[in-house]
Amino acid sequence: MSRALGIDFGTRRIGLALSDPTGILASPLPFLENTGIQQVVSKLKEMVESQGIETIVVGLPRNMDGTYGPAVERVRSFIAQIQSEISAKIVTQDERLTTSQASRDLAGMGLSQKELRKKVDSSSATLILQQFLDRTQPNP
Repeated sequence: MSRALGIDFGTRRIGLALSDPTGILASPLPFLENTGIQQVVSKLKEMVESQGIETIVVGLPRNMDGTYGPAVERVRSFIAQIQSEISAKIVTQDERLTTSQASRDLAGMGLSQKELRKKVDSSSATLILQQFLDRTQPNP
């Protein structure tokens, strides 16, 4: 199986996670500062090429009732912008509760608020990617 990249898109930071080569386990990567779409696209293209990434899984924000809120338009715009320049297949994954789950997990580690803010985006991306990997794994 090929590698997959998980993305938790944010207006300030973009959380990232990478699957292992077998497509079973997601691990966090350092987040990207969202300094503009061209810089982000450039960094993502570099990662896709250097890591052999064939699938990009982008968290799609939904309300608890399953409807889409205003944040989904920013994510869809981001996807449209990277889709034209990156060869990897791009799919979305429901990201409900991933940030709160990531915050709880990290808070349990005793991190300061500053450290937590630096890690929560990539932790959320890891949860998004892991949910996708678990959902798409063939049954043994």
